[in-house]
Amino acid sequence: MKLFTCIVSLTFMVICHADNIDKNAVIQGYSNEASDPEGNYHFGYETSNGIQFQEAGNPAGVRGSLNYVSPDGEHIALAYTADEEGYHPVGDHLPTPPPVPAYVLRALEYIRSHPPPQLKDATQQQK
Repeated sequence: MKLFTCIVSLTFMVICHADNIDKNAVIQGYSNEASDPEGNYHFGYETSNGIQFQEAGNPAGVRGSLNYVSPDGEHIALAYTADEEGYHPVGDHLPTPPPVPAYVLRALEYIRSHPPPQLKDATQQQK
């Protein structure tokens, strides 16, 4: 539940600090299914200025999505999961790491095929 509270708080902070948001927006849709005995829940809302948020979860993890228009006019669509392995956001607006350079891949392959002597000993002992 702490994770849910954190995510909702961050969402509201992002939304409240955007300059182009209609301050007179009203909630057009709202759903809140409190936790059942197994801990499953669902929460969501939609506002008149196009913000849509929904989240569902249980003790094993959470999944959700958020849609809105950024201050630059870009449509932001964020989907996420959160579980024992962390928070996993997905969205076209998120930065992605550059591809691994070919020389790094060649170096890693060389190291794999020519391990240092102390690694060779440890590898042979495991067999």
